[in-house]
Amino acid sequence: MQSLTIVFVLVISVAMIASSGCVQAPAGTTTPTPAQGNGAASSGGNLYPSPTDTMPDYLAVTVNVGEKDYLGAIPVIFQGGMGQVNVKRIDLKLTRADGTTQTATLGTNKGDEVDLEGTRGSGSLTGQPDRVEVRVTMNSGQTYKIIDKLVEYRTRG
Repeated sequence: MQSLTIVFVLVISVAMIASSGCVQAPAGTTTPTPAQGNGAASSGGNLYPSPTDTMPDYLAVTVNVGEKDYLGAIPVIFQGGMGQVNVKRIDLKLTRADGTTQTATLGTNKGDEVDLEGTRGSGSLTGQPDRVEVRVTMNSGQTYKIIDKLVEYRTRG
């Protein structure tokens, strides 16, 4: 009777451990976004950052997104990391304050840099933030969104 109880507890424990894994969307899935109507840029764009993915420690890499300078340039620099040898490509997406977007690809060597052309801040757009998203695709095909943030103008201090 005691061995039956031990087997039952083990089976329940294994079932609970197996069902408590992390829930993550499979690679290649996309989140639907609302249509922009006639394709013209709308004011306000999608400037709401969404959650990012957590990379496993052995695949982790770092990308720095700097503040906008007075001309609206946003520096993005690849800093490498433990998973650097596994990186296939790094895709950048900039959504400006006026709703227009720009995409770019960042190199996979430590120190590679791209300057994105953010909102310059003329007229009614003075001081408005831009949204930067960084997605890293690994050699295995898995894609991680590691950065999704609003970028403000550099402040004096």
